[in-house]
Amino acid sequence: MVAEHLQRGSAVETAAEQHLQQAGLQPRARNVRYRGGELDLVMDDAGTVVFVEVRYRARQDFGGGAASVDPRKCRRLVHAAQLYLQEHPAVANAPCRFDVVEATGDPPQLHWLRDAFRLDDC
Repeated sequence: MVAEHLQRGSAVETAAEQHLQQAGLQPRARNVRYRGGELDLVMDDAGTVVFVEVRYRARQDFGGGAASVDPRKCRRLVHAAQLYLQEHPAVANAPCRFDVVEATGDPPQLHWLRDAFRLDDC
């Protein structure tokens, strides 16, 4: 069961990355893990560093994937993004944003939320 969950998550992240690439974004990193947080995708959008949270829900009974990015999750993503920027000084001063790609159903339907939240939302 756990392996199936991880496989589905990886497949949805791959689909989200491909979707964003088709929209013109370029991949920088994937599944970057830090103590206290993980970045699903890090993309480049014409010089803007985009931190992408990919959220999958088989059903929307309890809200879509974006609804699950609560203030606690936002803070963890911001913390991970800060660590990423510290490790990559070449982009440390670049503009940044946080996007969410929510996926629902099987096969998953993707919905990209650009600039899904800002630092002051967390």
